[in-house]
Amino acid sequence: MRTLSIPGILLRAAILAIAVFLATITALTAQTVIVNQGEDWTGQTRQAFYTRDQGSRIMPLSWMRALDQPDGQGFLEDALARYGYLPLPRRANADVPIGFTIALQDGTDNIGMTCSACHTRQIDVNGTNYRIDGGPGIVDFQSFLRDLDDAVLNILADAAAFTTFAEKVLGGGSSPAERDALLGQVEIWSARFHALVDNSLPTPAWGPSRLDAVSMIFNRLTGLDLGTPEDNFIIEANIEIADAPARYPFLWNAARQDFTQWPGFAENGNAILGLARNLGEVYGVFGIFHPTVQDRFLQLNRDYITNNSANFTGLGEVEDLIGMIGAPRWPWELDDQLVAAGEQVFHRASNDGGCTECHGIAPGVTRPVLNRTWRTPILDAGTDQRECEILSRTASSGVLEGARIPFINGGKALGATEPAFDLLSMSVIGAIIQNTVSSATMASSEMVSEGMADAMPMEGMEGVEDFPPELLQLQGAFPDLESDGPMMMMATGEAIECKYESRVLEGIWAAAPYLHNGSVPTLEALLMPAADRPASFAVGPAYDIDKVGLATTQTVFNYVLETTDCSDLSSGNSRCGHDWGTDLSDVDKRALLEYLKSL
Repeated sequence: MRTLSIPGILLRAAILAIAVFLATITALTAQTVIVNQGEDWTGQTRQAFYTRDQGSRIMPLSWMRALDQPDGQGFLEDALARYGYLPLPRRANADVPIGFTIALQDGTDNIGMTCSACHTRQIDVNGTNYRIDGGPGIVDFQSFLRDLDDAVLNILADAAAFTTFAEKVLGGGSSPAERDALLGQVEIWSARFHALVDNSLPTPAWGPSRLDAVSMIFNRLTGLDLGTPEDNFIIEANIEIADAPARYPFLWNAARQDFTQWPGFAENGNAILGLARNLGEVYGVFGIFHPTVQDRFLQLNRDYITNNSANFTGLGEVEDLIGMIGAPRWPWELDDQLVAAGEQVFHRASNDGGCTECHGIAPGVTRPVLNRTWRTPILDAGTDQRECEILSRTASSGVLEGARIPFINGGKALGATEPAFDLLSMSVIGAIIQNTVSSATMASSEMVSEGMADAMPMEGMEGVEDFPPELLQLQGAFPDLESDGPMMMMATGEAIECKYESRVLEGIWAAAPYLHNGSVPTLEALLMPAADRPASFAVGPAYDIDKVGLATTQTVFNYVLETTDCSDLSSGNSRCGHDWGTDLSDVDKRALLEYLKSL
C-alpha cells in the first residue's frame, strides 16, 4: 500500500480545492442568462469590457494572493465573491474577478480596477441569474477596502505572519535583505492606504450597490497624491468622511448624455470629455499620480505625466466599449396592452404625472468632434442634498499651489487652498493636454524622419491658440464653482439649489435601487408618496419583476439600508423627493410600470 508524503497530501488537497472552485464557477456560469443588450454587444466586446486596463494599480498581485482573510483563507480565495464581485471563468487567473485588471508596473504584475467592477450587474429571479453589463454593480466596496486594510495591518503587526507573507511573495529562498526591502514597501503602501480608509469610510456604511465616489476621488487625489515625497505624498488633513453615498449609475447611453455625473456638473458627448470623466475615475481607484514642478512644457508649469499610471489608450478603448453597450431588453413576458396604455401615461405632461419632459429622448447640445447628444436636464427634484453639499469642499493644494493652465479659470494660478474640484480639474486637464501634445510631438518627430513633417505642423504649440481644438472642450469638463451652472452653492456650503441629472430611462428596470442615492428599492415604491416608501429595506441581487426592483427578502448580503424622511434632506439617505407620478391612479401606475419595463 502506497503512503503519501505530507507534501503529496497537500498537493492533492490543493488540486481538489481548485477543482471544486472551478466546478462551482462553471455551475454559476451555466445558470447565468446573458441579457440582450444589442447586436454590438458581443462576447468579444463583453470580455474586453471586463478586463481592459485603465491604469489603476491597487497593489502587486502577488501581495493580494499572499494575504489572508481572518479565517485563514486566502484573500482572493473566492475571487472576491463575498463582496458581490463576479467570477470570470475563462480567465487564466481565475481568482481575479470581472472588473479587476492585471497590468505590468515596474516589472511586477499589479491588480487594479476598471469600469466593469462597479458597472456589471447580476440579478437573481427565482433562482436564475441574469447578467446585465453596464448596470449598477451590487457590490460592497466599503467592506472590500476595510478588509484589505485590515489584512495588511495584520501582517505588519505580527512578525510570524509577515514571514509567511514574505515567503509566499518572494519564495522560500529569499534573503533577509529582500524581506526587509519588502517590509519597507508594504509599510509605505499601508501608511497611504490606511490613511485613506481610516479617514474616509463612514458609519453607517454605504452598503452594497452604493459608493460616495465624488468624495473618494477628492480624498484619493488631494489626500494621497499632492504631498511631498518625504511624507509619502500624503496630506491627511485633505481626507474627509465620504458620507454622500450614491448608487452606481448605469453606463448604457452614458456616452451620449450632454451632461454627466449625478449632479450633472460635467459636459459630455465627445471623446475628449469622456476621457476627462474616466481619468478622474482612475485617480479615484488607485491610479498612481504624483505631479511635480516644472517649467518646460508649453505653458504648463507642472509635469502631470511622468509619475502617472493612467493608461490613456486603455481609457479610450473603454469609452469606445461603453458606447457599444445597449440598454438591456426585458427578458420576461410583457402585457402588450398594458405597455401601450403605459406609453400614453409616460408621454403626458409632467404636471399630469408624465415622464417625457424630463426623461424622454430629445436632442441635446452638439459638441465638436463627435455626435449629437441626448438632452440631460439638471433639475431639483427635492431629493437628498448631501452630494450637492460636498461639491463645495476645499483642500490644501500641495504641489499644485501655483499651477496654471492657460484656458482654465482664465489662466489663474492655484492658491494654497482651493476647491477640491479645481485641484481635480487641474490634475485631469493638465495630464490630458500633456499626454496629447507629447504624443503629437512624438508623431511629428517620426514624420520628420520619414519626410512627412508637413502632415502635422507643430510650430507655436506653446500658445493656447494653437492647442488642438478638441482640447479646448476640456474647460467644460468640470464646473466653475462661481458660475450659475448646474450646481449653485452659497459660500457657506449651504445648498440653495440641489440639482441632479434626469436621464433617459432606457433599461431603468435593471437599475434598482432608485433615486441618485439608492434610497428607494423599487419603481413601484418610487411612484408612492415619500411618506409611504419603505423606511428600510434589504439590499442584494434578488429581484422582484412585478414591483420592478429589489426583492423584499435578500440572502447574499446581511445589510439593511435605513433611510430618512423629508425632515433630513442632508442625511445622504433621504428617500424624499421626485414626486412625479405619485398622484396617478393605481391603474395608471401599473400601466406605467409595464411600459418602463419595455424601455
